[in-house]
Amino acid sequence: MQQTVSNSNPATQDGEPTTELQPHTHARHSRGLLLVGLFKMSKALFFTALGAGALHLVHRDLGDMVMKLADALRIDPEGKLVSLLMDKADLIDPHHLRQAGILSFLYAGVCVVEGTGLLLEKTWAEYFTVILTAAALPWEIYELFAHFSSFRIGLLLINLAVLAYLLWFLKHEREQKSALSNIQGPA
Repeated sequence: MQQTVSNSNPATQDGEPTTELQPHTHARHSRGLLLVGLFKMSKALFFTALGAGALHLVHRDLGDMVMKLADALRIDPEGKLVSLLMDKADLIDPHHLRQAGILSFLYAGVCVVEGTGLLLEKTWAEYFTVILTAAALPWEIYELFAHFSSFRIGLLLINLAVLAYLLWFLKHEREQKSALSNIQGPA
């Protein structure tokens, strides 16, 4: 996003005042874009770790790992929690772990692209993030109703806040460019 600011030198070399506008890139950095970019980068780290963890577990006995974890945490191996975890571990096969790992890495890559673009204040990244965030909302809402939890509510609210901010930011930037072009007049 290029911004145009007025020349800081109030007079030209011949002493006449000038109203010439010069292009200036990123005169001010947006804290909001910085926060959203850092949020996207933290999601990338999380999903990279999740993908690595899933791929690490591909050739492991998950049931045995649950029992070792229960023993290390001194949880009753005959209790409901361990029983529930054992049932869930039995449902996970190596194919699903590979899929989860690969999809986590792919999503982490998308988050890196979004985050890097937003940290560099690239207009394409703002639009890219708006499109991806808006596209994911129907699925998030469906998941919220299918499996209601406070975590899912929080995730939905964060994504709605990111979407609202980016839409506001894009509108604000467009208004500034329009006002600037009105000041400059036709080229």
